[in-house]
Amino acid sequence: MILSDGTIRRLIGEGTLCIDPLTDGQIQPASVDLRLGNHFLKVDENTVESMSLDKEIKYVEFVSEEVIIPPHSFLLATTMEYIKVPKNLTAFVEGRSSIGRIGLFIQNAGWVDPGFQGEITLELYNANRLPIKLIAGRRVCQLVFAQLDQEAMNPYNGKYQKQKSATGSRVYMDLK
Repeated sequence: MILSDGTIRRLIGEGTLCIDPLTDGQIQPASVDLRLGNHFLKVDENTVESMSLDKEIKYVEFVSEEVIIPPHSFLLATTMEYIKVPKNLTAFVEGRSSIGRIGLFIQNAGWVDPGFQGEITLELYNANRLPIKLIAGRRVCQLVFAQLDQEAMNPYNGKYQKQKSATGSRVYMDLK
């Protein structure tokens, strides 16, 4: 079951669901808008010949209030908000329609597990033939919360737990 604005507000008020910082205008009828942070990572294309699943990827890290994503380019970013999802909820990360309509695709693999805490790392892709200028603090994506049929027996406690700032892939840490 997808949570309504009323339920989201109640859970935040109780402290069961935490989203910080949060303004009233971010809560939508069935989601919460998240804003772009100011921390970014891009693959260090000058030193990386190729990427693989079994080796750590080198990134160039930068902090900026504005960033321009060239056409057909990829960038990791973070949200301003730090979230704590209780063990009985999950969330889907979706790009806002208004952002998608300018050709910016926003993902984070689309899923936030029960028990996750941290800032959300977003994968940004400019599908356009023109550069896109992004400004920190603007609403770029939304979290849609869903109720689990029961609390997760094994809530998330993985390699991205409590992440702050954009976090690069840690797929190389996966068990084979």
